[in-house]
Amino acid sequence: MIDSAKLRSGKGHRDENFPVASWLIERRHRPVILAFYEFVRTADDIADHAALAAGEKLARLDRLEASLLGDRDDDAAGVALRRALHERGLSPQHAQDLLRAFRQDAVKSRYDDWSDLIGYCTSSAMPVGRFVLDVHGEAKSTWPASDALCAALQIINHLQDCGSDYRRLNRVYLPLDALAGHGVEVEALGASQASPALIACLHDLAARTAALLEESRALPAIVGNFRLALEISAIQAMARRLVALLQRRDPLSERVHLTRAEAAATGAASAAGCFFRLLFRRAPRVDRPRAHEY
Repeated sequence: MIDSAKLRSGKGHRDENFPVASWLIERRHRPVILAFYEFVRTADDIADHAALAAGEKLARLDRLEASLLGDRDDDAAGVALRRALHERGLSPQHAQDLLRAFRQDAVKSRYDDWSDLIGYCTSSAMPVGRFVLDVHGEAKSTWPASDALCAALQIINHLQDCGSDYRRLNRVYLPLDALAGHGVEVEALGASQASPALIACLHDLAARTAALLEESRALPAIVGNFRLALEISAIQAMARRLVALLQRRDPLSERVHLTRAEAAATGAASAAGCFFRLLFRRAPRVDRPRAHEY
C-alpha cells in the first residue's frame, strides 16, 4: 500500500480559507495544532482522492487511526500526532471524531436536509474547534459557540466548492430538500454558470450560514486565552465577509474566495478591534481615591 503522504493534494495550512495556528497563537501551542492539522489534512486528502475506491479509502483511514492510537507505526501523520498529544497530555478523541466524518465522505455523497448537513458538521468541523479550545485549557462551556462557528466555516467551504465537489467527486453537500424547494436538480451544479433558481438556493443557504455564524459571536469574549480570542475574532470577520460574497455572487462562475491580501486585512482589522475591546473589558478595576482620602 502506498504511503498516505504520497496521496496528499499539496494543500498546506497556509492554503486554507482561515488561519491555522497563526502568529496570534502562542508559540507553545502551535506544534500540536499543526500536527493535528497535518493528520486531518492527510485524512481529508484520502477521503477526497478521486482515484481511490471507497474500500481503499476506508482501509487507509483505519490505518491512519491505528497509527494515532499506537497500534501500528507506519503512517507518519498518525504517529506525529500521537506523540504531540502524548507530550501535552491530550486525548485523541477529537481526531477520531473527525475520522468518522472522513469515513462518511468515502461512502456518502448526498445530504437530505439542513439537519443532515449539520449532523455531518458535528464530526467534520466541530471537533477542530473543540481541539483548539482543549489545547488552550478552555472550559467546555465555550463549545456551543465554537461548534456554531466551525459548522459555519464548513458550510462556507461547501458553498464555495459546490461545483468542483460535484464535478470531481459527484459529492453534493447542499441539502437536497433545499435544491428541490427551488426546483433544482443536482446536475445543475455541473454547469459553468448557475441558473437563477440555483443562485436563489445558494443565497438562501448562505443566509442560513450567516445566522449560524451569528450564534458564535460571543466566542472571543468567553474564551480565557487573550491571543486565542484575537485569532477567533479574525476568523469570524473573514467568515462574515465570505458569507456576504456568497449571498450575492454565483460560486460556479464568480470569485467567492478572499485573496491573501483581503484575508490578512480583514483578519488584522478585526483582531485589532477585539484587542482593544478585550483589553478594556479585562483590565483590572482601579478605584480612584475619594476627595476626603487625599
